[in-house]
Amino acid sequence: MDRVSSFDEPLKKLLGGATAKVMAEHLDLHTVGDLLHHYPRRYEERGKLTALADLPLDEHVTVVAQVADARILMFNNGRGKRLEVTLTDGSGRLQLVFFGHGVHKPHKELLPGRQAMFAGKVSVFNRKMQLAHPTYQLLDASDADEATEAVDAFAGRLLPIYPACKQLDSWRIAKAVDAVLPSAQDAVDPLPASLREGRGFTPLPEALLKVHRPQTKADIEDAKARLKWDEAFVLQVALARRRYADTQLPAVARRPVEGGLLDAFDAKLPFTLTEGQEKVSKEIFDDLATEHPMHRLLQGEVGSGKTMVALRAMLTAVDAGGQAAMLAPTEVLAQQHHRSITEMMGELAEGGLLGGSEQGTKVVLLTGSMGAAARRQALLDLVTGEAGIVIGTHALIEDKVQFHDLGLVVVDEQHRFGVEQRDALRSKGKQPPHLLVMTATPIPRTVAMTVFGDLETSVLDQLPAGRSPIASHVVPAKDKPHFLARAWERVREEVENGHQAYVVCPRIGDEAEEDGKGAKKAKAKKAAPDEDPEKRPPLAVLEVADELRKGALAGLSVEVLHGRMHPDEKDDVMRRFAAGDVDVLVATTVIEVGVNVPNATAMVIMDADRFGVSQLHQLRGRVGRGSAPGLCLLVSEAHEASPARARLSAVAATLDGFELSRIDLEQRREGDVLGQAQSGVRSSLRMLTVIDDEEVIAAAREEAVAIVAADPELKHLPELRTVLAALLDKEREEYLDKG
Repeated sequence: MDRVSSFDEPLKKLLGGATAKVMAEHLDLHTVGDLLHHYPRRYEERGKLTALADLPLDEHVTVVAQVADARILMFNNGRGKRLEVTLTDGSGRLQLVFFGHGVHKPHKELLPGRQAMFAGKVSVFNRKMQLAHPTYQLLDASDADEATEAVDAFAGRLLPIYPACKQLDSWRIAKAVDAVLPSAQDAVDPLPASLREGRGFTPLPEALLKVHRPQTKADIEDAKARLKWDEAFVLQVALARRRYADTQLPAVARRPVEGGLLDAFDAKLPFTLTEGQEKVSKEIFDDLATEHPMHRLLQGEVGSGKTMVALRAMLTAVDAGGQAAMLAPTEVLAQQHHRSITEMMGELAEGGLLGGSEQGTKVVLLTGSMGAAARRQALLDLVTGEAGIVIGTHALIEDKVQFHDLGLVVVDEQHRFGVEQRDALRSKGKQPPHLLVMTATPIPRTVAMTVFGDLETSVLDQLPAGRSPIASHVVPAKDKPHFLARAWERVREEVENGHQAYVVCPRIGDEAEEDGKGAKKAKAKKAAPDEDPEKRPPLAVLEVADELRKGALAGLSVEVLHGRMHPDEKDDVMRRFAAGDVDVLVATTVIEVGVNVPNATAMVIMDADRFGVSQLHQLRGRVGRGSAPGLCLLVSEAHEASPARARLSAVAATLDGFELSRIDLEQRREGDVLGQAQSGVRSSLRMLTVIDDEEVIAAAREEAVAIVAADPELKHLPELRTVLAALLDKEREEYLDKG
């Protein structure tokens, strides 16, 4: 174990307290190992100048460039001094500005022709890109005689540029790395020797040296190939072990019964299932028929008919003598699933009731806000087995809820549920029940292999017949206010044609929110350091609804729906909207998942730039659910050239959720996607990019599966065990599937 100990050494022992503190607080680096895995973001060739033309606004950057000219300007009648330095690199120009007493040193050092490395935050002043008070490091010798020699010495050298922060520049991080680099020799290599040699990988200590201090570009490629592979492989071994452990659990096989509930249900369906629904149903039925628990992820585009597939699986479980539970993330959604499932089943959902079918079963709803009598009855129906199907929120997981024989659990919208809840529900069965997880967020294959790597995946990518296309447009409210006026006219036209509309806002916005947590949030929002302090808080449901009633939509029936309303009130509004009594529903994202009102054809999303790409796609999926075409208007005050507007244009340009999820992932990179889902594992993905490295992840998964099948305890691979233990202490492994 000694070999891993130098990696565990706290940074403050080697770097001193102040630097270690900044690294811990701002870069989440605590040990020698952390710093050795803090890889350069890119490399500069010292003899080659960076493209100043491509600098991103508002980001902390490091550039290598040459001083074109420098001049001191006076202002305030000669009382104030400003040094302006122009940099060039052949691709563009960049202005540096220094004020007050800070002008003396740079004025002496930043002479025309000098080359230096500069770090600072890019802003725009008088339509020119600038860095105000950047830190810099001269790259040429100060003595003219030595200059040529020095230039030759660094001209071909590759200069690592590290992910940095305001408090710690890239070159200071480079110096710290120099201090810990000798410890790279102690790196414990997780790859089995046969795999490493078979794939021709560089040994790990050498890869760490090459990534931090490359001599050539080939060094960088070698190191990256090796380090990416390590990350993918260790993660896939952890997931493969989890899948293996699950296959060792016993479960009751649940097979369809001829002439049972499923056959009766299929016989009364007014349409035929799509090819995709048939294929996915077969995958699920095959899993249900085995004697270890199914763990399957069902991804389906908005409106692809996932609920139908899940219901048929639930009916199979009931046919086989078990019960099925469906877990929804919100009460609105649980009530909606209950409504749509009882409607789909008709008299089959009235088992034991007068007029119900003999083959039927009881379908009960269980939520936290139910009245005591209704709740008592639901609990009784579950424990006696009278109810074959229960739909509810996580109230289903409470200790009081007992099942007669829980055979299948369906979880809707996985990202809203943690693994603890999944396991709590699993413990409700005599043996672990089968598990089907549904999500309407399309997930690129690579993310499915990492975040949801312990689940087998089925994809529904075909829309059922009768779904209408949705036209999407960006409405630039600031640049073209008349576009917004036209948007409200379009809503009015839809209502006049007998349809309904949603208006979505990012915030609820009543006094309770302003006085309580919301005020803190709004203040925090305003005070974020990288944001324009003038930025107004996001638009709020209550205010927008009020304005619309008095103004653009006067005379129409406008109602609100948000998470702080009483559940009965929410249900009442949803029922009236579904019945067509409400023309326009102004809501927060509570309508994001599963709300199904086929007559709603238009949606206006206010401050659309405040939502993520996948979320906008989810929201848009609420319209165009009937035979009339859908319309989605994305209202934004974001500047035309901003990344926010580019995101909105991407959403408007395609209805393909998988394409959008790729865009989303490219923009956010992996950080948020793996997110806290893997508690600490995120920090293990530093080199691997989930979006670009599909082949590496797929190959690593194959190797991992083979290794775990041959040696589930990794008895013959002590190094791999050590690295896994460091990456996934027990707690983290539990969180691995929290996706």
